[in-house]
Amino acid sequence: MLCWPFWVSNAARAEELLTSRQRDALPGEQLLGVVRKGTLAYQQLPCSADAFVWLRLYQEENRRDGVPQGKALPLWGTLRRPWRPLKYDAARAMFNRANGLLGSNWTLHDLRHTAAYRMARDPKVSLTDVQWVLAHAHLSTTQIYLQAGDDEVIETIRVHHARRSAAAQRPIVPAPGYRPESLRTLFGESR
Repeated sequence: MLCWPFWVSNAARAEELLTSRQRDALPGEQLLGVVRKGTLAYQQLPCSADAFVWLRLYQEENRRDGVPQGKALPLWGTLRRPWRPLKYDAARAMFNRANGLLGSNWTLHDLRHTAAYRMARDPKVSLTDVQWVLAHAHLSTTQIYLQAGDDEVIETIRVHHARRSAAAQRPIVPAPGYRPESLRTLFGESR
């Protein structure tokens, strides 16, 4: 199932990605068109270059296997004859088989969350941009992705403590007018 790189790069819902037709993949522009779940509006989503590399490999394998080609045909299809469009239940079943082999418990929706979390954590991507990609009606829904995980918080606080420690070890220079011997008497000889 080579559509997973798109799920983890463009944050489309699993069922939205499966609406794409062969004409909707624009690798030169790094865009993939999908039909959005709530509004049924067509929207082009930016995707990673890697996703299009995987798509090209998938398309070439399909061509060799005799899968029908055509701009109006579905982008994603079943791997066995008779060739049919890939539906959500079949994609989920494939994903669950992969989970079984790997001993993991990911869902297709987790891939959307991964993409959204990565975008939301990038300081150069605005939250309203993430909202647009996710097709959320309300910004408050998108803000869910701003919450940091435990590992991230721990690392941030470690860096904070390191900065504080480095600041504490800098020599303190007295303001003009203070005599160094008075400061030594006041604060002790260790300074």
